[in-house]
Amino acid sequence: MKKLIHLRPLFLFILIALLITTLSRVILFFIFNERIVPTESYWMIFPIGLKMDVILISYLSFLPAVVLSLIPGKLSQYFNKFLFIYFIVLLSLILFMEAVTPEFVKQYDTRPNKLFLDYLIYPSEVAKMLLKGHVAAVISVLVIFVAALYFGIKKGRKLFRIPENLPEYKFRLILFPVLGFLLFWGARGSLTAKRPLNPSSAIFSNDQLTNVMGLNSLYTVIYAAYGMKNEANIEKLYGKMDESEAINRVKKYMCVPDSLFTDPDIPLLHEQEPDTLIQRPYNLVILLQESLGAEFIGCLGGMPLTPELDKLSEEGLLFTRLYCTGTRSVRGIEAVVTGFIPSPSESVVKLSNSQSGFFTLASLLKRAGYNTSFIYGGMGNFDNMASFFNGNGFDNIIDETVFDKDDNKYAFKGTWGYSDEDLVTKANEYYKSMGDKPFFSMMFSSSNHDPFEFPDGRIGLYEQPKNSLHNAIKYADFSIGKFFELAKKEAYYKHTVFIVIADHNTRTYGKNLVPVNKFHIPALVVGAGITEGSTYDKLCSQIDIPPTLLSMIGMKVETPMPGRNLQSLPEAVEGRSIMQFHDINAFRVEDRVVILQPDKEPLQFEIKNDTTLIPAPLDMELAKDALGHVISAGNLYKKKLYRLPDSDRH
Repeated sequence: MKKLIHLRPLFLFILIALLITTLSRVILFFIFNERIVPTESYWMIFPIGLKMDVILISYLSFLPAVVLSLIPGKLSQYFNKFLFIYFIVLLSLILFMEAVTPEFVKQYDTRPNKLFLDYLIYPSEVAKMLLKGHVAAVISVLVIFVAALYFGIKKGRKLFRIPENLPEYKFRLILFPVLGFLLFWGARGSLTAKRPLNPSSAIFSNDQLTNVMGLNSLYTVIYAAYGMKNEANIEKLYGKMDESEAINRVKKYMCVPDSLFTDPDIPLLHEQEPDTLIQRPYNLVILLQESLGAEFIGCLGGMPLTPELDKLSEEGLLFTRLYCTGTRSVRGIEAVVTGFIPSPSESVVKLSNSQSGFFTLASLLKRAGYNTSFIYGGMGNFDNMASFFNGNGFDNIIDETVFDKDDNKYAFKGTWGYSDEDLVTKANEYYKSMGDKPFFSMMFSSSNHDPFEFPDGRIGLYEQPKNSLHNAIKYADFSIGKFFELAKKEAYYKHTVFIVIADHNTRTYGKNLVPVNKFHIPALVVGAGITEGSTYDKLCSQIDIPPTLLSMIGMKVETPMPGRNLQSLPEAVEGRSIMQFHDINAFRVEDRVVILQPDKEPLQFEIKNDTTLIPAPLDMELAKDALGHVISAGNLYKKKLYRLPDSDRH
């Protein structure tokens, strides 16, 4: 161990930091055990917590590791003060965040997050709030913090002092790559996972509070701060507009009478009646298809890669002019599950303000007694999906970790998880288990994704080599066919509305500011009450799908969704779609499109066959409508106005 004596200050820092976070987790467990213990496998908060603590501490340890390893011996003593201050400040932050956590959890049912940072903007108001209602907690935190800080300052200089009898400099240089690798491993959380661990990696149950016990509070606050970089100043980028005017411009396109808007505090909340009210509304299943553009769909005039979907189109309602809102899966999820307008910042799936209390189809249907689920062959923590779903109404998250428990039961596991075939097989088993209970579920496919892996012998290959985009699409189509083959044999099929819809197209590119043709996607509704062999041929947006589906299942609802119920849209109303391409926003009404770019004046074009955009004079009203949607998206998100009313109203 004498060879490693130069790392003693770092080892002590790691040990003390782990002691603080672990002891805090134990205390939180006992404080909230009535909530935690009923959760199956609740003990997982401790091994998960250790892993998440190591991630944070590994990041924080890299700088002192550099100092202790690379600074020559003659200069090392000059860094004693730096290391002392560095370690004391970080340990104080870790301790402070854990000390305030119990009270924060009592108030918000989660660890400190972006809301904690938001409060820092209003120190006077927060101080008054704390001193009026939380005096005991404030005193407790101050006593713990001051006592620990006193001890740290008194003992820290000795504890974190660089030893004078350092190992040979050459040895420290040779050892540093090993130390750096271990810290990289610790910070990433895994060497085998496809991406670094994040807060979604701590999710193992359906209880949000139990899940966040596996995190630590300095990490959750830092992660929230990191996520804020995605929350752009929309007005600075695209232009200013009064909030009420922006909302009214959104309402104009909803085609909902003023009398049906129900709550001034939730500006878009409105009642929606189905075409046919059903006493026991249908189940709803969304099969979200990875990267399936209209250009690959035979029944939409594309390539001959989808024989199964083409056959199914004769049994349901095919949307022939549907356009996605973005180019990432999280945008597709955002549109299909929440119906939210695409904002210039990140998708709400990843933003901190929407991780709980944000409207989704699951949160709505859960209130109506539905079982709600998300089924995915890959890891649920990808793109923060599991965290978003867990906090917004999804009862069960079935992902790769669940599939793994069924050894040798499934056909194929690739880079992105289990194959689409395995996905639909698992989903069918789950839906069968529901019995007579109504359910809402979203499946998300993954086989049509680079490196395009799928099992042998399932399809006649379209081209060589096997692992190509076109072959993967054909395999995805095969799996769609297999799902419906399985489902039609089960009792639940006759009481379920199914939709097959893409999240987005494959690689989105083109010569235009917005490659409109690459936003064209398929959607096919099949099942209970759906007219066979029908089409919907008017221009429409991905955000129009959720309200339309609610109408199709026969339920009267109250929602804040700005999308249109296409089943009741008057024929005379022009079609509309909303598209986002990087930081460019396109608002299209039939063949007119207004494009908003950061720090530039709006541009308008006439669209010819989706591929040719001809410059046209700017219609100022249309440009304002476009800006109104962008501004409203930001305001609804930031002010938490995209939600359901309190449940005690129902």
